[in-house]
Amino acid sequence: SSPAPPPPPAPLPPPPAYPTTREERTDIEGKKKKKEKKRKEGKRMPPLLTYAARVSDGLPLVASFDPSSSGGGGADGSARSTEEHKRQAKDLLRNLSGGRTTGRTSIETSGNNVFHHLVRDGICYLTLTEGSYPRRLAFLYLEECADAFVGEMSRDYGDRWRIEIDTAARPYQFIKADPALQRLRRNFVDPTSRQNATKLNEDLSEIHSIMRRNIEEVLNRGEKLENVSAISSKLVDQSKEFKWGAKKLTWQAMVNQYGPMAAMGAFVLFVLYMKFF
Repeated sequence: SSPAPPPPPAPLPPPPAYPTTREERTDIEGKKKKKEKKRKEGKRMPPLLTYAARVSDGLPLVASFDPSSSGGGGADGSARSTEEHKRQAKDLLRNLSGGRTTGRTSIETSGNNVFHHLVRDGICYLTLTEGSYPRRLAFLYLEECADAFVGEMSRDYGDRWRIEIDTAARPYQFIKADPALQRLRRNFVDPTSRQNATKLNEDLSEIHSIMRRNIEEVLNRGEKLENVSAISSKLVDQSKEFKWGAKKLTWQAMVNQYGPMAAMGAFVLFVLYMKFF
C-alpha cells in the first residue's frame, strides 16, 4: 500500500495589525505620549509650599505654592488638604517667637507629608514635601531659597535689607520674591534627576543632625520650636563641658603618675647642687 500523504503545513499566523489610517496612527502616538508623561510624573515630588518668615514673631514675609496643589480647578479634597497644610504652616511659624530657634528640623504631619524648616539670619524658611522626599535635598532646597531671598532683598534695598525685614508690618510684604522661589522649586521637582543627585553627593551635611519631631508634639502640646533648639544647644554645651572635664582628668592622671618622679629628680638635683657648688 502507498504511504499516507503528509499533513498540510500549519497556517502562518496573521501579520501584526499596523495602523493603516492617519487616525489610528495619531491615537497610538497619543497613548505613547500619555504613558511617557505618566512615567515622568511618577518621579515628580515638588515642594508643595514654601514660606520665609520672621523668627521674632512668625510674620510671613513671602510664600510660594505649587500651582498643581493650589486647588485651582482641582478636586475639593485636594483644595481642603492644601488649606490645612497652610494653616499648619502658619501655626508652626507662630511658634517660632523668641528668636532663639536655630538648626534644621523635620516635622511629620498626620498625612504622608513632612515640614522642614531652616533658620538663618533671623529668618525661618519652611517647606512641605512628601514623606518620601529626601530630607537632605529638602534642606538643600531651603538653603538655596535663603540665598535667593536674601539676594532679592539685597538688590531691592541694598545694605538696608535687614532693617526692612525687622520693620515689616504687613504679612507677605516681600511677595515679589515669589518668582525666584518658583524657579528654585522647579529645579527640585525630581529628586532623581542628575542635577539633584549631584547636589546630594556634594552635600557634606550629616542626616543625623536633622532633628525630627511630630506636628502634634509641636502644635497640640503647645511646644515652641525654640524649646527644640534649646534642647539641642544644651546638648552641645554639655558635650563641651564633658570634653573639658575629660582633658582635666587626663592632666590630673599625668600629674599623679609622673609628679612623684619629677619631685624626686628635682630633690636629687638640689642635693647635688648644694654638695658640689
